[in-house]
Amino acid sequence: MKGFKNARVYLYEKGIVTTNVGFENGAIAYVGNEDVITEVLPYKEGQVIVPGFIDQHIHGAFGADAMDGTVESLEKIACAIAEEGTTTFLATTMTNSEEDILRAMNAVKEYKELNSKKGALLHGIHLEGPFISPKHAGAQPKEYIAKPIVEQFEKYNIASGNNVKLVSLAPEVDGALELIDYLNKNGIVASAGHTDAGYNDIKKAIEHGLKNITHTFNAQKPLHHREIGTVGSAFLFDSLNCEAICDTIHLSIPAIKLLIKNKPHDKVSLITDSMRAKYLPDGLSELGGQQVIVKDGEARLVDGTLAGSILKMCDAVKNLVLKCDVKFTDAIDFATVNPAKNLNIFDKKGSIAVGKDADITVLNEDFSVELTIREGNVIYKK
Repeated sequence: MKGFKNARVYLYEKGIVTTNVGFENGAIAYVGNEDVITEVLPYKEGQVIVPGFIDQHIHGAFGADAMDGTVESLEKIACAIAEEGTTTFLATTMTNSEEDILRAMNAVKEYKELNSKKGALLHGIHLEGPFISPKHAGAQPKEYIAKPIVEQFEKYNIASGNNVKLVSLAPEVDGALELIDYLNKNGIVASAGHTDAGYNDIKKAIEHGLKNITHTFNAQKPLHHREIGTVGSAFLFDSLNCEAICDTIHLSIPAIKLLIKNKPHDKVSLITDSMRAKYLPDGLSELGGQQVIVKDGEARLVDGTLAGSILKMCDAVKNLVLKCDVKFTDAIDFATVNPAKNLNIFDKKGSIAVGKDADITVLNEDFSVELTIREGNVIYKK
């Protein structure tokens, strides 16, 4: 049995323990102190073994974007993000023409059928738009915003091979509640994003099955003492899982602390929302056909609007621990357990436990990634 011996391992609800972890046939087969590991993987003092990270909101990396609509771009993203410890992700689209979205859907279907073992696992699609509000479009091209219609969504999902797992939409728009009903009945996570929804809109949407808030604070109706908006509702309703881009650019450090303080532990999920410029030098890039300028860790449209990030998941964890005073194990939960629960895949992913997929990340003391393992196979080695 392959695995680690006498290693510091984070076990959910148990903390960091010194133990052995073995895996075979793609799954974790043993956690304990018996000497059952026959093929020992390298482990250095000071390192910690954690579950593989799960990124439910990522557009691209290393020059590739989900909207490229090609198998090659999806593979490039999958391989790039293994370097930051991510083992599972949702290819995130954006508001664009029906033709471009359908091409992106088809590419995911084709890529999934290949059953590639390279890089992180592409679990499915996060459809971000086109069913959003023009008041909070952010970096989403306004000319392609569309009304939420169940039949239109079905067209996209069928093209994807029924691989849409999460949909960001504006719940206050006519037709949105019907779509949320449909998503809920079909096991797809409905998320409020790029929205002008107030308290009553969010309350009603929850009654129809809304479960997630897309990049909390960003591109949504802010908190006000007479109308708590999308942001205040995200805090108020414990059932809502809140995405957070913890690069300290999209969210200030106090905003991150405020969010974590006001949400149940299992309702905060780290995302990168990264775009194709991640892992590339500063300079000009592109998002949804729009020119993006990347400088000093920030990605912005020409008019200054934030356009996704170049954040790495391991750095999001690092920011929480070193800048926001979050416990290391809590930060790990936000990148593993919580997104797994939100996406209904916690039975197989999100924690190190016998029977689950052998998705493992080895972190160094500086939070850099030493080794990433997906389903028992090494997909990145420093």
